[in-house]
Amino acid sequence: MVFIIKVVIADDVALFRNAMKTIIEQDKEISVVACVGNGEEAVEACEMHVPDVILMDIKMPIMNGIEATKIIKKKNSQIKVLILTTFYENENISDAFEFGADGYVLKDIDQTELVSVIKNVAKGLNVFQSNIFENVRKQYNSKKSLENAGNNSRENTFGLTQKELQLIKLITEGKKNKEIAEQIFITEGSIKNMSSKILKKLNLADRTQLAIFAVKNNLV
Repeated sequence: MVFIIKVVIADDVALFRNAMKTIIEQDKEISVVACVGNGEEAVEACEMHVPDVILMDIKMPIMNGIEATKIIKKKNSQIKVLILTTFYENENISDAFEFGADGYVLKDIDQTELVSVIKNVAKGLNVFQSNIFENVRKQYNSKKSLENAGNNSRENTFGLTQKELQLIKLITEGKKNKEIAEQIFITEGSIKNMSSKILKKLNLADRTQLAIFAVKNNLV
């Protein structure tokens, strides 16, 4: 039995959302259940259709995509929000992270790649276009450097041990469990256990959220 991914498209340009519907429905595993033109309609469509994924533009009338994402995630965290926009602005990206977006890609993405992204997001993977997360990390690092100039001490490490802080730093650098294990000389199993413990301690869902939390709170 083929699992059909239900998708809502939210974009204020009718021509674009209709074209997007035609494109992604060429894949037999995707069904577009609604196309809407603003954030309020996006929230209503998610309540009515409970899609697996919503493709969310940012700059829309009445309610923008970031605010709609916040509301949708608060009402039903199982709905995956994929930001699909022409705007490459760090503030929008960081807000999307903060409010629970599951992916952030630009509209110039290849059609085949977009279908792949939708499927991966539906499976629970966080997908962000190349360099987007790195730019956000640099933005926060720069901001924190200014805020903490002349002060090298961390006021709040959230009860994390030095070993846990070391692991968080390596995770934020994008290293895999195998690389981390080789670097700090413990097993991959221990890395997984430590990672799970850290996520539970900080009440975070996954490594992406952990990395964002770390740069926001000057842990790396």
